Amino acid sequence: MSFFNSDEPWVRRKQEALDLQDLKGLLRIDYRLGNVRLFTRLYTRIDQTFLIWGWITAIIFAVAQFASVNWHDQAILWSALTCVGIILMSLLAWFWVRVEQLRWVIYTWAALMLAGVGLTDGGIFLGWGWVLLNLCQLWLGISALGYLLTGWGLRSRTLTAAGAIHILGIALLPYFGAYPFLFSGTVIAGTLLFLSEVQWDMRPPSVSQVLTAEENAFNRVQQERRAAL
Repeated sequence: MSFFNSDEPWVRRKQEALDLQDLKGLLRIDYRLGNVRLFTRLYTRIDQTFLIWGWITAIIFAVAQFASVNWHDQAILWSALTCVGIILMSLLAWFWVRVEQLRWVIYTWAALMLAGVGLTDGGIFLGWGWVLLNLCQLWLGISALGYLLTGWGLRSRTLTAAGAIHILGIALLPYFGAYPFLFSGTVIAGTLLFLSEVQWDMRPPSVSQVLTAEENAFNRVQQERRAAL
């Protein structure tokens, strides 16, 4: 039996027959001009978490690359913004990780983000030169570790591949010597935004102890509808 769920493609267009844990807090964007649909998107709370981190990352790395804001001010601003991101991630994803029995994913990402902030702030405020010289490698490595652990826990080939892409980014970083933050931000934010727009693979569904019998029955019906497409 394969460790990964080979019945699921790596990525696919999002399906509308979602489980209860994905329907909770679902953001639906539907722009129409008369009867013509111009733009439609579905964002579960997990997708919303990816979007938030994607934009936080894009802002941080773009300012680091192009703005003249001094490093001390940036460290304070980005530390605060990262903490806001951790709080929003926890609030948005908590019900989903409880249902999927994956609370450790939130703890792991929160710990990785706080460790990264601690090392970055130490480099800036305490003059840790080895950190300052490797900030991009540090954050690409933290992201890679987070994706690899999450990919293993969710049995997701897509998330595991995302970790591999970040490791490849570290290897390619010397070729972007003039724009290290732009390149790193593109890899990290681009991956997050991409994952928010697609449905990625994960382990086969199971009965949740958090949901009622009726809610688990609803999920089984939704899973059968998805399988029939």
